[in-house]
Amino acid sequence: MNDLVGRYFDAAIAHLQRVREEEADTIEAAAALLAEAMADGRRVFTFGAGHSALPAQDVVYRAGGLVPMNLLNVPGVTGVTVMPAPLSSALERVSGLATATLDLTPATTGDLLFVISLSGRQVMPVELARYARDRGLKVIGVTSLAYPAEVASAHPSGTYLKDHCDVVLDSKIAVGDGELTHPGAETTFGPVSTIVTSALMQAVVASAVGRLADRAAAGDAPAPPLFRSGNVPGGTEWNARQMADNTDRVLYTY
Repeated sequence: MNDLVGRYFDAAIAHLQRVREEEADTIEAAAALLAEAMADGRRVFTFGAGHSALPAQDVVYRAGGLVPMNLLNVPGVTGVTVMPAPLSSALERVSGLATATLDLTPATTGDLLFVISLSGRQVMPVELARYARDRGLKVIGVTSLAYPAEVASAHPSGTYLKDHCDVVLDSKIAVGDGELTHPGAETTFGPVSTIVTSALMQAVVASAVGRLADRAAAGDAPAPPLFRSGNVPGGTEWNARQMADNTDRVLYTY
C-alpha cells in the first residue's frame, strides 16, 4: 500500500476511535434529544454549509434512517452547488439569511435542529443556532472545538456555534482539516472531517433508534419510523407508507 494511503486510513481510524471514546457521553445526550423528538411527534432538521452539508444530507431520506429527518436546504449554501464556488462561502457570511430560512419552515417549539459546521465560526451557523433556540427549538451542534481556541469568530457577537447549542458534538478535527503532509506540498491535505462528522451523526441516529426500539419491544410505543432500501423487495412500498404515516413531519415530499 502506498505510504500516504496507509497514513490516511490510519489517521481516519485514529480519529474515529478517539471520537468514539471521548464523545460517548455527548453522543448519548444527543441521541436522547433525538429519541425524545421522535417519540413526541416533532420535526427534526439538519443543516450544514459547504462540505458540512454532506453529513447533514447523509441522515435524510436514507435506508436504515429515521423518516422524519429533514434537510434545511439553503440554495447556494447547502453543499457546493453554485458557480463560482466561492459564492457559497460568501453567502455563509450574510447576516439575516439564517433567520429568513428558519422563518420559512414550519419549525416550532420542541422541534430539533442539528447544525453542522467544522469551524463553527461563520455567520450562518451561529445565527441559525441562536435563532432556533430563541424560537424554542433544541439545537445539537456538530463542530470542532479546536477552532474557537485558535481562530476568531466571524460573527459580530464574537460567539461560535458551540455557544448556542443544547448539546455539542466535538469532531476534534484540527484547524486546517488536513491529516497528511509531504515535502513537496505547501499545505496539509487528506481531510477526514466528513468521515468523522458523518460517523457522529450516524452514531446518534443509531442510539436514538435503539432507545425507540427498546420502548417498542416493551410495548410502550410504536416501532421507530425507519426507511428500508428501495433496492430490496417491497422497499419502495414500505417507504411510501412510512412517509404517508409521517406526512406532517416530512418536508421533502409533495
